[in-house]
Amino acid sequence: MSTAATPSTGPSTEQVRQGFLALELDGDGAHPAAWRKARHSPAELLDGTRVRATVLAAESAGFHVATFADGSLPPAADSVDGRDVPGRLNALQRAAFAGPVTGSIVLVPEVDTVYTEPFHISTQLASLDYVSGGRAGWLVAASDQAVDAAAVGRSFVSADGLGREAADSIEVGRRLWDSWEDDAVIRDVATGRYLDVDKLHYVDFESAAGAGYSVKGPSIIPRPLQGQLPVLAPAGLLGADQLSAGAADAVLVSAPTPELLAGEIAEARAAVPAAAVIAELDVVLDARGQSAVGRLAELDAHTPWQSSRARFVGTAAELTELLASVLETADGVRLHPAVLDVDLEELAQLVLPALRRRGVLAAQQPGSTFRDLLGLQRPASRYAAATATESATVHAPSAADN
Repeated sequence: MSTAATPSTGPSTEQVRQGFLALELDGDGAHPAAWRKARHSPAELLDGTRVRATVLAAESAGFHVATFADGSLPPAADSVDGRDVPGRLNALQRAAFAGPVTGSIVLVPEVDTVYTEPFHISTQLASLDYVSGGRAGWLVAASDQAVDAAAVGRSFVSADGLGREAADSIEVGRRLWDSWEDDAVIRDVATGRYLDVDKLHYVDFESAAGAGYSVKGPSIIPRPLQGQLPVLAPAGLLGADQLSAGAADAVLVSAPTPELLAGEIAEARAAVPAAAVIAELDVVLDARGQSAVGRLAELDAHTPWQSSRARFVGTAAELTELLASVLETADGVRLHPAVLDVDLEELAQLVLPALRRRGVLAAQQPGSTFRDLLGLQRPASRYAAATATESATVHAPSAADN
């Protein structure tokens, strides 16, 4: 991540670490009863109006990244009174819809790697990178729900196989993104050639995880604008060997309480030094004259909020202090507001401006990519590099030529 010099009256070279903030934009908020406090008509939750409004509000507030959750939702019967009816649109489609209407915010959908075809994941994410102008990422998920297996007619994958499934899907995606060299599209009108076929490369992948599958041939669309989309994975999903090999570009970590986040961040940093570390945090703020504790109690009376993430409940000023502290060691923080319409307003008006005044937030850069935000170079295609190496070896002068 980038750093910025702090104002000083002397020759100090002290630097302030700058990080980024991500915002989860699923539904009406992270709390299962959030819909009760939403400021829109019920129909808007499942159309483009809601997607457009929330992502633009997040971008205007100064958030660097918007994420979109996916997967099966709990049935309404799980609520106390049986009247919570959750709903969501497909995460990738929401992100793709948001691409053309936004200009700087990064769009990262959650996509399952166990019960979704890897070839389709790769091509859809590459398309998202194009419609967003290089502002796309991939939040890797691995469903542990039998209902998701049944929905696609596949055998259930047990917990110990989820990491292998995820790693294989990521590897397939990366290979397919590399299967077109950057200059494979030539559009040569004189010869009638659209592609230089020598710059398309054949992927031949065999999975040993789960039921096993094979992926063959190049992708069906050109290489993404970023070359490789950044891949985010929750801590614990991928093994140490997979992370060391570069399966993920960023790791999301949490803790039982906000006070324990620093330890989890340090542990993740030590385990995977090359990956960015993003802390996870549920947020309930004082708002509209009501205390955060009171708001949470009112929501929990309908449906208790069960979450494995650290949870902050308090004032905007207290949250500002916490985030400034976390960003001293983490590259970013992803916030999960209890009620999106309410908490986002407080974040936009009070928290982000205060963090910007402190100089701890990276500047928004219209026209930049997600890789730019993470400080990652754009990689060359592995196949193009291999071809260049082979060509250099073949044409290298031998001793007999001298």
